[in-house]
Amino acid sequence: MSNAPAHDVTRWLLTASERDNPDTRIDDAHPGEQAWSTGNLVRPLVDGASYFAELHEVLEATTEGDLIMFAGWRIDGDQQLTDAPSSRLLAVLDRAENRNVHVRVLVWRSHTEQIDFSAEKNREVAEELADDDDEHAEVLLDMRVRRGGSHHQKFVVVRHQDDPSRDIAFVGGIDVAHSRRDTSDHHGDPQQQALADEYGPSPGWHDVHCAITGPAVADVETVFRERWEDPDPLTPAWHSRLRDRLSRVKDEPTPLPPVQPRPEPVDGGTHVVQVLRTYPHRHLRRAYPFAPRGERSIARAHLKAISQARHLIYLEEQYLWSSTVTLALAEALRSNPELHLITVLPHRPDLSGMAELLQLEGRFEAIAQLEEAAPDRFAAYGIENHAGWPVYVHAKVVVIDDWYATIGSDNINRRSWSHDSELAALVVDESGTDHSPFARSLRLRLAAEHLDRPLSGPEHDAAMDDCVPAPGMFAAYAAAGAELQAWRDGGMVGRRPAGRLRPVTEPDIGRWPRRVLEVPQRLFGDPDGRPFSLRRRHDY
Repeated sequence: MSNAPAHDVTRWLLTASERDNPDTRIDDAHPGEQAWSTGNLVRPLVDGASYFAELHEVLEATTEGDLIMFAGWRIDGDQQLTDAPSSRLLAVLDRAENRNVHVRVLVWRSHTEQIDFSAEKNREVAEELADDDDEHAEVLLDMRVRRGGSHHQKFVVVRHQDDPSRDIAFVGGIDVAHSRRDTSDHHGDPQQQALADEYGPSPGWHDVHCAITGPAVADVETVFRERWEDPDPLTPAWHSRLRDRLSRVKDEPTPLPPVQPRPEPVDGGTHVVQVLRTYPHRHLRRAYPFAPRGERSIARAHLKAISQARHLIYLEEQYLWSSTVTLALAEALRSNPELHLITVLPHRPDLSGMAELLQLEGRFEAIAQLEEAAPDRFAAYGIENHAGWPVYVHAKVVVIDDWYATIGSDNINRRSWSHDSELAALVVDESGTDHSPFARSLRLRLAAEHLDRPLSGPEHDAAMDDCVPAPGMFAAYAAAGAELQAWRDGGMVGRRPAGRLRPVTEPDIGRWPRRVLEVPQRLFGDPDGRPFSLRRRHDY
């Protein structure tokens, strides 16, 4: 046994006073409790195939009186959760309804598919379940967002009426939709959603979710209940309301089943979990009752952790926009000469044309800022599969100093920190003394995949020894990335080197195009949802 003093895990968490709106908090549903819960067990689910398989097992095991709460940015009803055709999402939910399971779905109403969004796909799910005429199932198309925004949260909660020990919540970046059911080999989901041509005929998709058991399940459930019970109309558009009525899609929610007691702590559960969220300030419409001035606890938690970082910040991130957000990372690098920052990004945006240029403009500025702050301690990589096709990185993971670890729907940009609805689980393992075992194992699991090393077992532990210290991880990524890039530059002669990492190379679209794109990127790509008082103070 170690005699080292226990680490103060609360330094990585937000106190009630540090969170937005302390008078209307998640923990108000359970008076007298802290702004986080203990006694939980959280398991990372890396890549969509692992998440979907577990989700399928949990949904199929529900029985009469159980409650499924499902929230997403996009949902494809025909998406298979496993290789079996019978695992189509709507078929699974239909079977649950037939067992008298309560099924409630909140899906973003979405912008039109003419600009590459999912309005019709999401509506198909709502209409198909509405046609079933089953009182146990209900889908709401939710547009209660700030103008131009989205409900970007992706989570599922399952409560069991007769066995609360089986209650579970899934939180992260993975929607149950086409392209997401990929394995860690990254040869793509058989059911594809088109991406930019650079990703090939069967794009690989890298993502991360997590499974939570223990008291924190009730905190995730509260997020769903607050949104479900929001009295604001589901959409302000009269034509959408008319179409809902003609297609029998619900235009207002029916009451949810009563709240069940908070799940008991898990035997051996050492994970402290804090549920973090983003909601915009809806100043032109009725405010969210649960977040009158919006909520930015994701931004606040990240900024607090970044200010304490001393060794390694590890990000897996879809965008990395917003120089106003990455300024905090740049300042941390300048202030701490031993701090390293590694980020894993998509090699290219998922869309072509103007959408690609807008994304590249924002990312170019952020990467340039970080490279200037610490050129020898910052590195950005993309990943590819063994066939040489780039893999789209959709993960949203932050690990800082092997203590602070979040898995969620939020990206490192102003939109995710202030404008769209987001949800993340902050996990700190209180069993550690010099690190959080959860944070370190998550970081090394992801690194093992990208370096082509064993993903689990004793072989994994031995293979990842060099990556435990921050300089070792930085060096391992740099060596693997340089070797693979040199092999490609040399005409791919000889055996392909191990690893899937290559340095991200930002195409310089030119000074004047960047200037022209800067305004639309700030207004549409990366808008600000904070109250004006916080904008003036450059605060969250």
